[in-house]
Amino acid sequence: MKSKLALPLAATLITLATAACTSMAPKSPMSFFVTSTGNGEGANFGGLEGADKHCQTLADAAGASQRRWRAYLSTSAVGATPAVDARDRIGSGPWRNARGDVIANDVNELHAANNLTKQTALTEKGEVMNGRGDTPNQHDILTGSTPDGRATEATCNNWTSSSNGSAIVGHHDRSGLDESAPAKSWNSSHPSRACSDEALRSTGGAGLLYCFAVN
Repeated sequence: MKSKLALPLAATLITLATAACTSMAPKSPMSFFVTSTGNGEGANFGGLEGADKHCQTLADAAGASQRRWRAYLSTSAVGATPAVDARDRIGSGPWRNARGDVIANDVNELHAANNLTKQTALTEKGEVMNGRGDTPNQHDILTGSTPDGRATEATCNNWTSSSNGSAIVGHHDRSGLDESAPAKSWNSSHPSRACSDEALRSTGGAGLLYCFAVN
């Protein structure tokens, strides 16, 4: 006759074995990605908190929930509330894409000679995002930032509006209409036409963000 403890003991052993295998599973190397989708409301994410949540949700679904994620966005000063610079809210690096390629080792390198190109600016799924020459072009990435990662006034009401204002965007493929330096900027290429999904699409965007792991 089987022991009354046999079944509970077997279940416990299976649980422990499963937990051990899970803890031994390799963690995602990803600490940077371009969002594979917007939130459907243009540049309105409900502010920085909502944009960070969008990054975190996509990262969690991609198996990178062990990290804390932030959107690369700046906000302008409002009354007594100071401006926020994107460069100050994304951690210290290094940052790697889903394939393990280093994008930049630190904040200074990110805003200088980084390794961000169409082929390395992968989504959280490890996919290459459409750029100039693709249909549709989706190389406009929302940032609201200057080339060195500081705040501008063009932030779609600090990422709370899809109807008022405009937003500075960068080009993840480093490609522009005239190949001038500003047009090729990854984080500060030009202002959007407006803040709605339709307006962002009209200039080559889709309400996408850069997301960085801060730990």
